[in-house]
Amino acid sequence: MVKKIISLAVAAVFALALLTSCSGGGDTTTLYVYNWGEYISDGSEDSLDTNAAFEEYCKTKLGKNVIVNYSTYASNEDLYSKISGGAVSYDVIVPSDYMVARLAAEGLIMKIDPAKNIENYQYIDDNFKGLFYDKNDEYSVPYTYGTVGIIYNTTIVKEDEADIGSWALMWNEKYEGNILQFNNPRDAFGTAHFYQGTSANSENEADWKAAQELLKKQKNVVQGYVMDEVFNKMESSSAAVAPYYAGDFFTMYEENEDLAFFYPKEGTNVFVDAMCVPSNAQNKDLALEYINFMLSEEIAIANAEAICYASPNKLVYENEDYAADMQEIHPDAMDILYNYDMSKMEYFYDLPENIRNLQNDLWEELKIESSVGYTVYIICGVIVLALAAVFIIRAVVKKKKESAM
Repeated sequence: MVKKIISLAVAAVFALALLTSCSGGGDTTTLYVYNWGEYISDGSEDSLDTNAAFEEYCKTKLGKNVIVNYSTYASNEDLYSKISGGAVSYDVIVPSDYMVARLAAEGLIMKIDPAKNIENYQYIDDNFKGLFYDKNDEYSVPYTYGTVGIIYNTTIVKEDEADIGSWALMWNEKYEGNILQFNNPRDAFGTAHFYQGTSANSENEADWKAAQELLKKQKNVVQGYVMDEVFNKMESSSAAVAPYYAGDFFTMYEENEDLAFFYPKEGTNVFVDAMCVPSNAQNKDLALEYINFMLSEEIAIANAEAICYASPNKLVYENEDYAADMQEIHPDAMDILYNYDMSKMEYFYDLPENIRNLQNDLWEELKIESSVGYTVYIICGVIVLALAAVFIIRAVVKKKKESAM
């Protein structure tokens, strides 16, 4: 009897396991992906949801139940703070070039040898291999690349404005309260360096202090320091001038055709954002599958069209349909993304620690002064209103006393 009960129990367990397997159950793996905001095709506006497509790929092709836990950050410095703190664990991250170099130097990302372990790496253009931030192509796979320029509203900034074509537009007092600035130190200081004619990678402390003085001067005309908030402000015409990434210009232009774009004549930043695997990743093999999937033709084109950044992937930029789709967004899209004077472009390098600390200190000082300035205005306003109220009350009381007499 006991044997029969055991046999029935074993059979029941086996049947349950079989049923679970057939119904797509079983263990589920969560892949943690940390990326820039507005930086993937997510299914909005009839686009392909590439993360959902990866989950389906894992289920049908790999026989694995996978959920992509996708979160975003606003700057490389935010990413670095999270990764270096060690309190969280991600499987795939997408830092910019100089941050890749820093993370690798500090042992915060692992070697993945993409040429050996990622099949679709073969489609990455050779111009994006062996670059300064990963000379031996061990730690990263290029995701997108791009440049920084100035976006402006043609209904506010007229065609005959002399500063169009120059960083000077960002300091023009005629547009006080209509100018936005980057809310991260590397990009914000970059605008000042380029404007004053110094390298954004300068190791001369005097160059950084001079750049801070320019940013201090600019505070008088700046409406606010922003990152993703720039989309709403420029699309709604609540701001007129902003430095931002060329790819994002097209996203804004789709919502507001009064916007235009230029590369400042003094020079600007060119960058590569690359996919990496943190050293404490829990799912390295699945992370490599994810990176490889993002390089496949349909997925890479979907992402490139959704975010409008330039792609280092031959499967994308050699695709005629992709080129046609981008030109529908803006007639000059392919030229803005892929054809520009590289002699006027500068990569951001990972700065020496002393210069990096100086940059951060100068940035904090700039932002604190800005906050203090706003607070002083508010306090002064409150004091004026309070004094006015006291004056009115006294006048009323005096009038009543006079009437009583």
